[in-house]
Amino acid sequence: MSSDGGKKQFWKRNVSKVPGSIQHVYGAQHPPLDPLLHTNLLKANSKPNSASVRAKKVTTFQEFENITSDAWDVGDDDDDLLAMATQNLNTDVVMETANKVIQIHSTLQEQKQQNKPMETSGEQLDDMEQADNSVENTVKSNSGSEFDTSTEELRKLSWSGIPRQVRPITWKLLSGYLPANVERRESTLQRKRTEYFAFIEQYYDSRNDEHHQDTYRQIAIDIPRMTPESLILQPKVREIHIDIPRTNPLIPLFQQASVQKIFERILFIWAIRHPASGYVQGINDLVTPFFVVFVFEYIASPEIVFHEHPLVELLMSTAPRICVASCEGEVENFDVSSLPDEVLQNIEADSFWCMSKLLDGIQDNYTFAQPGIQRKVKALQELVSRIDEQVHKHLHQAEVEYLQFAFRWMNNLLMRELPLRCTIRLWDTYQSEPEGFSHFHLYVCAAFLIRWRKELLEEKDFQGLMILLQNLPTMHWGNEEISILLAEAYRLKYAFADAPNHYKR
Repeated sequence: MSSDGGKKQFWKRNVSKVPGSIQHVYGAQHPPLDPLLHTNLLKANSKPNSASVRAKKVTTFQEFENITSDAWDVGDDDDDLLAMATQNLNTDVVMETANKVIQIHSTLQEQKQQNKPMETSGEQLDDMEQADNSVENTVKSNSGSEFDTSTEELRKLSWSGIPRQVRPITWKLLSGYLPANVERRESTLQRKRTEYFAFIEQYYDSRNDEHHQDTYRQIAIDIPRMTPESLILQPKVREIHIDIPRTNPLIPLFQQASVQKIFERILFIWAIRHPASGYVQGINDLVTPFFVVFVFEYIASPEIVFHEHPLVELLMSTAPRICVASCEGEVENFDVSSLPDEVLQNIEADSFWCMSKLLDGIQDNYTFAQPGIQRKVKALQELVSRIDEQVHKHLHQAEVEYLQFAFRWMNNLLMRELPLRCTIRLWDTYQSEPEGFSHFHLYVCAAFLIRWRKELLEEKDFQGLMILLQNLPTMHWGNEEISILLAEAYRLKYAFADAPNHYKR
């Protein structure tokens, strides 16, 4: 009995240490509890009564729901799939209809090959019409396709480049930020924009707190280097502003104080909400293509006549247009202060969410020790050794390690090697490719290295090779050079992606 009593007392005393005890756990998507923001959850040495406990649990759940509301996009395409799943389809009817369609179309194909007119009976024509109508009605009733944009079609049309006037909405669709259903797009935009500025209100004021100082310091280092004046800062603040000024320092658009402030907020909120990686130098570069493209959405003049493209016809009716400027080159020199505050807020929120979607697929590039980049550089080395052994041996003999030049290629997605206009064209294809940023980028880097084969082989020592690799002459590149690069990368992917043993020794 005494031992039983002892056991009871033991479990009672150590109940908080029992395996499986519920503890607050916050993953990479969500920040830890902030004592300043959650004081009602951290009452030290206090025993609240049952009523107050209930009230706190409700508050806690509400806070949790608000913080994680983007983990389940309520309005996204999953509800369409669920609606389709609830339809009770007769399997026999479906199979019979499909077989009729296949049989009739096979007969048509045979007749075309023989160049003979097909004698189709009235009964066959009735069956064909009924089968086609059945398929069309089933698709329409289940998916509401007349209101949707086909993602697969969008990817195919976007691979070879996206016209400027529809690039903003196309990027939002391809990144998964906007739903395919046209009717839900506006409500989704409003919800996500409101959610982003709720994060600003909740977290941005904490940037000077001690436990956020390192993050904010590095961001402030990267951003202010865009303008020399910004370096006159207090030591701790200087570090966050280090990376933002490094962001395209030769482009006037990024020299503007209001633009740097936007970048600062975007990077800080992303870092706070992703503590597994936090802010890593180089992430600041990944905001710039989205920002430039979304600025163009609001400044492109409706009088501009663009070349015909299937994407224009597919998306133009839903692409917004409001005001002032003309060409892509003018965006880089555009004064964003001439835009209304609401428009700037929309651009900021859209840039944040699309950058977040991109980073979700390559976040292991920025976690501790950056294992994603280490793997990709190793894979690049193995791939180049197979496709051009002479270049590979030449680099090895000069003691050039792939990590010394390819780390930046992976970390910044070639943004430091290419003009911004080329990066934007490159990203058209990356967003059209499955795992474009995480997988296809490897083959682009391999094609990019081999593109300089002649120049590399002419350099005979380590110093000459490194100077070349870190200053490749791409300043005058345009769409034609990027298209050739992408075509070669696709050829390499086609040859090696499904046969990994071909490039593993």
